[in-house]
Amino acid sequence: MTDVLIVAGLSGAGRSTVSAALEDAGWSVIDNLPLELLVRVSELADGGSSEYTGLAFIVGRSGVVDASAVVRARNELRDEGFAARIVFLDAPDDVLVRRFEGNRRRHPVAATTVSAAISRERELLAALVGQADLVIDTGSLNSNQLRRRIADSFKAAHNSALRVNIISFGFSQGIPRDADMVFDARFLPNPHWDEELRPHTGLHESVAEFVLSQDDAEHLVTDIVNLLSWQIPAFAREGKSYLSVAIGCTGGKHRSVAVAEEVGRRLGGDVAVQHRDIDRS
Repeated sequence: MTDVLIVAGLSGAGRSTVSAALEDAGWSVIDNLPLELLVRVSELADGGSSEYTGLAFIVGRSGVVDASAVVRARNELRDEGFAARIVFLDAPDDVLVRRFEGNRRRHPVAATTVSAAISRERELLAALVGQADLVIDTGSLNSNQLRRRIADSFKAAHNSALRVNIISFGFSQGIPRDADMVFDARFLPNPHWDEELRPHTGLHESVAEFVLSQDDAEHLVTDIVNLLSWQIPAFAREGKSYLSVAIGCTGGKHRSVAVAEEVGRRLGGDVAVQHRDIDRS
């Protein structure tokens, strides 16, 4: 059966970017289809001969959707045998305000201010967040980073029961809000204080060797891999579709990057490794 995504979220959180990224990843994308038609269109698509990764419905771009109706549509699709998932795009209020002020778009929720409109929309969609199969916080992601996140998450979704994303980050920029697990690498010696290593990132061989040669780094990597090695299949048995594992250091450029890469290498399989803050100064 066809994989089906229902992409919802707050206005300004990145549905247009996600739509384009899914199309690039081989998904057939349909925008603003009435929710009551999702099952019928999915059935028609499943019976066709077109080859694509899956079918994605972008909902709510013309106005706030009924949260319960979205959940009901997802459940009806599952009842018909489709691997249907809800992806919810979120972002902090201040980020959404800046995005609307930057492009001068009118918010689809009527209110006296953009902030009030965002607050009202968040209230209306609150029930949907808890029912979503994947929540992506786009607040700290630019459009290119979001596109890479979508490509990594969904380019092979139909071949994997549980998609694992390992994300390095800097605590100075805040913990990723969509992380399921968070590990702290700040106790490791910091390459930032070595003038030769400072300009490079954890992707550079010299920095990776400096970080990973520490006994404490080996303990950290081994512990994370051992934990995930039994938790990934356990989460999969419980029907979880996505697992986001965040590994942080101070700036997100050296230690967390090297550790995340090594964890991903040792886990192998269908694991995506992303570096949220590696390009920040």
